[in-house]
Amino acid sequence: MNNNQDWLQRSFNTVWHPCTQMKRHEALPIVPIASADGVWLSDFDGKRYLDGVSSWWVNLFGHGQPRIKQAIKNQLDTLEHVMLAGFTHQPVVELSERLAKLSGLAHVFYGSDGASATEIALKMSFHYWRNQGQADKTRFISLENSYHGETVGALAVTDVPLFSNTYDGLLKPGLRAPSPDARRALPGENAADVARSAVQALENLLAKHSGEVAAVIVEPLVQGAAGMAMYDPLYLSELRRLCDQYQVHLIADEIAVGFGRTGSLFAYQQADITPDFLCLSKGITGGFLPLSCVLTSDLIYQAFYHDDVTRGFLHSHSYTGNALACAAALAVLDIFAEEDVLAANAAKAQRFNTMMAGIQARPDVRNFRHKGMIWAFEVDTARADFAQACFAAMLRRSCLLRPIGNTVYFMPPYSITDKEMAFLIAATEATLEELARASNTADGQSIPLP
Repeated sequence: MNNNQDWLQRSFNTVWHPCTQMKRHEALPIVPIASADGVWLSDFDGKRYLDGVSSWWVNLFGHGQPRIKQAIKNQLDTLEHVMLAGFTHQPVVELSERLAKLSGLAHVFYGSDGASATEIALKMSFHYWRNQGQADKTRFISLENSYHGETVGALAVTDVPLFSNTYDGLLKPGLRAPSPDARRALPGENAADVARSAVQALENLLAKHSGEVAAVIVEPLVQGAAGMAMYDPLYLSELRRLCDQYQVHLIADEIAVGFGRTGSLFAYQQADITPDFLCLSKGITGGFLPLSCVLTSDLIYQAFYHDDVTRGFLHSHSYTGNALACAAALAVLDIFAEEDVLAANAAKAQRFNTMMAGIQARPDVRNFRHKGMIWAFEVDTARADFAQACFAAMLRRSCLLRPIGNTVYFMPPYSITDKEMAFLIAATEATLEELARASNTADGQSIPLP
């Protein structure tokens, strides 16, 4: 057999899926995907789903993008992988050179996924201060509602209790600074006012703890798991000033927002700053292969360059700088360089904003917001199961959306057409109307998933 039911059962028997209470799939079936092309996923029974979240934010240019696919095929003919300890190869050298030029940071260290990049940056910062004779600087400041991954170090700077509370006993306590989330604006305030208030609170924290703080880590401009919390670039420029003043590092976690997602190649560029560490992953290979990296300055690199091996950065991954993944990443950079992606996205986003007027006008929609190729809004609902119900209803309408609580967001591949976006928007409006009617019927009580 080669149908949905067969693959669903085989998967349920053996695959432990991420970010999932597996028992829920007794009521909400897993979707088996057979193939993908452009913005469309196809299951084994022939039904298609528009990928409105870029398969967890990794797919930049559509599934099966020909240039990336061909780059991987070409690389297969010469070198698939070699250990990067004591060896190097053409794709990793060329990728490092290009990333350094694009970011303004001189050195690139490679990992396997986003959480790995966070771990690397945290360890580098901690180790830098140790090498500099400031071994007391061991703590990290992160923002309220931040998300930086789920390995132990990354989880310590993640403020999502659902993920972190269970593992409190494993985590090194950090410090939390208020989020500059523009949704926190009081009447008469704007996003910049919220940013200034958050900056003042951060400065108070640094004034008290800078002697023990190694770095501040932030998701520039958009906090993803916080429900696409967007904030003013003013916060980043002031953060850079404070990090310099109090001698702590600035770690920019652009795992989700890098590579054009916020409208510039890297989000921090909208504040005209340069971080001390830049974490990249997800879109770096266009969604084809796992790869992450941490970029940092020559000043930090030189603090590890020494005859004493213990002063070196000895962190490693078996697939560090994998040649196939680097070839895919080079193809992604080629597409940005040759196809004027950022300008095309800006024009596309303007059209999509107009198309979303109906959603914005709904009485149950709050805080409609947009940044680059990200759109988000909250839905007023009494349903405790809104996220699951919305997800299921959108699947019935041939769309993949994965709300965060009562926050609905669109983060489609950049290749999405106006017609495809109109389809996604229409499906969303129909779903919101369906769920609103169901909630009213149930007098505001949660009703079972369809």
